[in-house]
Amino acid sequence: MSTDRVAVLDHGYLQLVESWGSDERIIEAARMSTDGAFRGWGDPRWTCQCGYILSAALFMATSAVDRPSCPKDPAHVMSYEERPGDEKLLAYLYNHRHMSPFEMAGMIIEVQAPIFVVREWQRHRTQSYNELSARYAPLPDVNYVPSVERIMQSGGANKQASGTKPCSMSEAAAFRVALDHLYRRANNDYTTALESGIPKELARLVLPVGRYSRMRASANLRNWLQFLTLRTDPAAQWEIRQYALGVSNLIRQLFPRTHDLFLAERRA
Repeated sequence: MSTDRVAVLDHGYLQLVESWGSDERIIEAARMSTDGAFRGWGDPRWTCQCGYILSAALFMATSAVDRPSCPKDPAHVMSYEERPGDEKLLAYLYNHRHMSPFEMAGMIIEVQAPIFVVREWQRHRTQSYNELSARYAPLPDVNYVPSVERIMQSGGANKQASGTKPCSMSEAAAFRVALDHLYRRANNDYTTALESGIPKELARLVLPVGRYSRMRASANLRNWLQFLTLRTDPAAQWEIRQYALGVSNLIRQLFPRTHDLFLAERRA
């Protein structure tokens, strides 16, 4: 699993710190009630009447487009055979909302995001957070400036994303310029206050919510999936949706079978 930072917005990022558990550990947790264990994932395969077996993975590696012929006897056409395994139990747990086994896995990530995104994120009280504090350290001079395209986006079903009237390209560009001037002025006032001996916890009062902050967020897999349900929804603000998509990609890499179940539910 790569721990490289994934860029989000203009100066933000997501980075995996650590993870625990796996799709297999979820199955093991579920089987504790019957003193069972993980039995293995399904093994779909191609079989021949002569007894020859070709695994589905090996068949896919051959790049064949039709059903393969038997290597022992090319006159024989092999048959596909489903051999379901513990993916069936995983799907049952997820689809019937037996969610406690999904609490046996999870991850910690580091996030750099605008303060307004961080505040939205921290409404998810099932996660644990530790954020960079401007009481103890000056915040870096990094601010979010949305693109012209983002400013001109129609709100659609999200009323909060709509202005009082359509925004023109020139008006969007002017807003970006004004925002940049505001950030420069705020940072000048901030650094001047710090240099003047104003306490850091008060000097930060001049900083806008577009300033970037950093935090670490920790949750079990069940609650990360709930975060995705809410924050990948079209009604969620566009900026936090970009972070949620990054979180989704991390979950896909760490817990691919559970992530597939989540996507299937979303498409249904």
